[in-house]
Amino acid sequence: MVFMGDRATLLETGRFVQRHARNAADEIIEAVGAVDAAVDTTADADTDAETETETEARHRRAAEHGDLASMSALGALLLRRGDLDGAEPYLRGATAEGDRAAANNLGVLLHQRGYPDEAAGWWRVAAVAGSAPAAHALGRHHRERGDEPAAEYWLRQAAEQGHALGAYALADLLEHRSDVGAERWLRAAAEQGHREAAYRLALALERRVTETTRGPHETGTRLRAPGTRAVVPSGAAVTGTAVPGQPAGERTGEAAEAEQWFRQAAARGHRRAALHLGAILEHRGELKEAGRWYLSSAKEGEAKAACALGFLLRDAGDEESAAVWWLRAAQDGDGNAANALGALHAARGEQQTAERWYRAAMDAGDVNGAYNLGLLCAAQDRIPQAEQWYRRAAYAGHREAANALAVLLLQAGDANGAEPWFSKAAEAGSVDAAFNLGILHAGRDDDRTALVWYERAAAAGHTEAALQVGIAALRDGDEQTAERHLRCAAGGGSAEAAFRLASVLDARRPEPSPAVLGAPREEKSECEEWYERAAQQGHRRAQVRVGMLAAGRGDLAEADRWYREAAEAGSRNGAFNLGLLLAREGSEREAALWWTRAARAGHGRAALRLALLAARRGELTEGRRWCDRAVELGPAEVAERAARLSEALHQELTA
Repeated sequence: MVFMGDRATLLETGRFVQRHARNAADEIIEAVGAVDAAVDTTADADTDAETETETEARHRRAAEHGDLASMSALGALLLRRGDLDGAEPYLRGATAEGDRAAANNLGVLLHQRGYPDEAAGWWRVAAVAGSAPAAHALGRHHRERGDEPAAEYWLRQAAEQGHALGAYALADLLEHRSDVGAERWLRAAAEQGHREAAYRLALALERRVTETTRGPHETGTRLRAPGTRAVVPSGAAVTGTAVPGQPAGERTGEAAEAEQWFRQAAARGHRRAALHLGAILEHRGELKEAGRWYLSSAKEGEAKAACALGFLLRDAGDEESAAVWWLRAAQDGDGNAANALGALHAARGEQQTAERWYRAAMDAGDVNGAYNLGLLCAAQDRIPQAEQWYRRAAYAGHREAANALAVLLLQAGDANGAEPWFSKAAEAGSVDAAFNLGILHAGRDDDRTALVWYERAAAAGHTEAALQVGIAALRDGDEQTAERHLRCAAGGGSAEAAFRLASVLDARRPEPSPAVLGAPREEKSECEEWYERAAQQGHRRAQVRVGMLAAGRGDLAEADRWYREAAEAGSRNGAFNLGLLLAREGSEREAALWWTRAARAGHGRAALRLALLAARRGELTEGRRWCDRAVELGPAEVAERAARLSEALHQELTA
C-alpha cells in the first residue's frame, strides 16, 4: 500500500502552525459586534487582501470622526495583525468611551507587551461589564499566579455565559483538584466544538467504562503467553496500540458516547483523539476505518499512530509499507516501533540491523528492547550477552525477561538461582513462569507445590499446565476435574490432552455391538472425534486407537490408513495391528515385515506371531529364535505361549 500526499499534508501543517503562532492571541481577542463570542482561531488567514484593505480604510475613516464601534474594530483588526503600536491608541480611545470589547483587547495588547498586571486590570473592567472572553483571560491570569479561588470565580463567570474556552479552562482547573464537577464543564465546552474538551471528556467516559469492566484496582490485562512443553521463553516482545477495555462488538452507553466524542475531536484535527478512535475501531475489527484514523493522526506527527498503522499494514501483508511507518515512528522516539523494526530485520536474518533497532527501543525507554536483545543473543548462542540483557530487562520489571533469565540459569544447572526469577515473573503475571515453576518443583518430586503452580497457569489459559492438572486429577481419581482441564487443554491444541480426554470418554462407552453386514455405519462418538483430533496432530497412540475403532466399525481402509501412519512414525502397536489387518486380508508377507519391525521395537505379541509363521513354514530354528524373543518381551501370557511353542519346536528338531 502506498500513501500519497504525505509531503503536501506536512507542508500545509507547517503553514497552519506558523499562522497559529502568529495569531496566538486570537482566542482572547473580542470581536466587535459579537462581544459574547471569541473570534474563531481557525478563520481563513488568506482573506482577499483588497477587501481587508477596504474594510480597514472604512473603519479608519469612521474612527477619525469619533465612531466608537469603528475605533474598537480597527484596534482589534490591527491587534490581530500584530501591529501593537497602531492598535493601542484606537483601543485606548474606545476603552475610554466604555467599550468592553476594546477593554478586553487592550488587556490582550498589554499582556503581549509584557505588562500582565495592567492587562489584568483592563480584563477586570471588561469582565465586570459582562465580557466572557475577558473573564476567561482574567481567570487564566489568576491561575498562572496560583490564585485558584480567583481563577475559579472568573472562569466560572465565562463558562456560565457559554464561553467554550472558559468552560474548558474551568474544567481543567476542577479536574486538577479531582472535582467531580469537571466533567460538566468539559461537556459544555465539547458541545460548543472545543476539540480538546471533547477528547478529555471521551477519556473520562472511557476510563469509567474500563474501571467498571476491570474493577477499580486492576491496572491492565494479563498477557496470555503460549503454552510450552519445556521451560522456554516467549518470543520477541512487540505490542500493539493499547485499546480501551470495552469488549469487541457493539459499544453501548458511556462507551458509545466516549467513541462519539473521540470521533468529534478527531474530525476537528485532534491527533490523539484520532489515535484513540483508530484503536477502538481496530479492537472492533473495523480495520479499514481504523487505518484511516491512524493515517490522519500519523500525518499530524503522532508516533504511536504511525506505529499502530504499521501493525495494521503488516497484518494485511504489506510489510514494506509497515516498515515505512515504523521507521517514521521510531525516528520520533517510539520504542515500540523500534522493536517492531528490530523483529522485522531479525526475521530476515539481518541481525546487526535488528540489534541496532532494539538498542534504539531501549534508548527510547522501552524495556522490551533489552529483552529482545537477550532473545537475539540467545538465538545466536551468545549466552553470556543474553543473560546480561535479560537481567537488565528483568531488573526493570519485565516479567518475561525474568522468566527467560530463569530459563538460562536452569539450563546452566543453577536451579536455586532460577527459582527466585521464576517466582518474580510468575507473581508479576507471567503465565509461562508459573508453568515453569510447576516443572521445577515436579523435577524435585514436590508434586503438591508443582500442582499449585500448574493450577495457577491453567487458570490463565496455559494449555500444557491444564494438561498437567488434568493428569494429576486422573491420578487422584477426580474424573470430573480431570475432564474439565483436559477439555481446556485439548481445546487449546494439546494432542496429549485430546488423547487423554478421549480415553476418559472411551472408558464410559458401552461395549459396541458386533458389526452386522449391511447395517448402517454408526456415527462417530465424541471420544472418537477427540482421538482423531489427536491423531491428526501426529499422536501415535491416538492413531492406533482411531484405527482400532475404524476396524470395529468395519472400515478397514480407514483402519489401514491410521495403523500405517502410526507404524511409519515408529509405533510398535501400530505396526503390529497393521500386520494383523494385512494377514487377515491375505497379505501375510507384508504382515511379516510389519511384525518384524514391531518385534524389534519390543512388541512381544509380534515376536510370537513371527514364531508361529516360521513354524508353519517349517523354519523351526527361526521359530525358536522368535519364541525366545517373545518370552523375553512378554507379557506373561505371551511368554507362556511362546515357551510352550519353543518346547514343541525343540522336540520337533530333536525327534
